[in-house]
Amino acid sequence: MPSAAPLLDERAQQLDHQLCFALYSASLAMTKLYKPLLDQLGLTYPQYLVMLVLWERDALMVSELGERLFLDSGTLTPLLKRMEAAGWLLRQRDTADERRVRATLTDAGRALRQQAAGIPACVLQQSQCTLDELQALTRQVQQLRGRLTAPIPSPASL
Repeated sequence: MPSAAPLLDERAQQLDHQLCFALYSASLAMTKLYKPLLDQLGLTYPQYLVMLVLWERDALMVSELGERLFLDSGTLTPLLKRMEAAGWLLRQRDTADERRVRATLTDAGRALRQQAAGIPACVLQQSQCTLDELQALTRQVQQLRGRLTAPIPSPASL
């Protein structure tokens, strides 16, 4: 638990000065931007994220997908079942270890990549940022995520 240092000023407890709210509201805005683009493809935003990972590297174990997307299997499994029912991927038990399940794109899932090719350009245009600005912002948010998810050192190790 952080120390109970006094706040420097009362702005620190105002909504518009909260990083968490800026990230949360930006995430909502981003999801809202993606919705009509993904509706044309029949994908939800979480399904699109799964497809992005599989388009990068097909035939991943569900556990690898979960690690990449920061999702647990309880969230990922129903999502993958719906995607399999839609015909975009297949889930198959690993022959070496039946506890493990591999997700593999179907031809329809691979074809969807071409249909989604224009989405990043739409997001770039709507953001009114340059490509370099968006890439820098992405790196900053990734670094923040890494710091926030890093193990907290115990007081004894300080």
